[in-house]
Amino acid sequence: MAGEPTKPTSGNSGRAADAADARKAGALPEARTSTADDIAAFVAKAHAMSPHRAGARGRLVFALDATMSRQPTWDMACALQADMFREAASLGSLDIRLVYYRGFNECRATGWISDSAQLAKLMGKIDCQGGNTQIGKVLSEARREAVAAGVRAVVFVGDAMEERLDDLCTKAGELGLLKVPVFMFQEGEDAVAEQAFREIARLTGGAWCRFDPGASAQLRELLRAAAAYAAGGRDALLQLAKRTRGAATLIGQMK
Repeated sequence: MAGEPTKPTSGNSGRAADAADARKAGALPEARTSTADDIAAFVAKAHAMSPHRAGARGRLVFALDATMSRQPTWDMACALQADMFREAASLGSLDIRLVYYRGFNECRATGWISDSAQLAKLMGKIDCQGGNTQIGKVLSEARREAVAAGVRAVVFVGDAMEERLDDLCTKAGELGLLKVPVFMFQEGEDAVAEQAFREIARLTGGAWCRFDPGASAQLRELLRAAAAYAAGGRDALLQLAKRTRGAATLIGQMK
């Protein structure tokens, strides 16, 4: 089925192989200095690929912690994700790429999905499994997709962080350079998770928000606000902020 989850690949594997081949040959290739024309061509290509160009479809990476502690909110997110599409439909269009991790070293991503029913069907097939967090893989996948196809925003919903914060900050900083804000939505009050989530949001120009376990209304507002930004940019989020607290919270933190 199109859109079935697949395992994200590492963006460093090809470069490592190339470097190994070069070492076998006796030397690494010399770096070439970029000319003004090279830089201008790169900028023009980046502008043409930008998800913010006129007529571009909004693209949102929707990432979820699917470890065992997340089972109640996973079910809630399955029920609420259609609201993201409905909000985006009033502004233009939205494609969503679902990324989730669970169990022992399992992190998967779907293709780009433009239909809420298809996304709900895929999410309904996924059950939560015990395991550690893999937020670093989520950020790496978002960066890879941002470079390959353009991403307007990343939404992450989780309740814990069990990784090296410095490593996550490096990956977050790369997304910040690409102008991809990450909206970190935290379930519960874990202090370690809050510190990490706040820093990831800050480095990417995104926002951190907490919602209470099982609070569907809070999460619904936050997901709608993120979808509004992904579909219509900052202006759309500003308009929604006049009506909902969730959107006002996000826009108040964004750079």
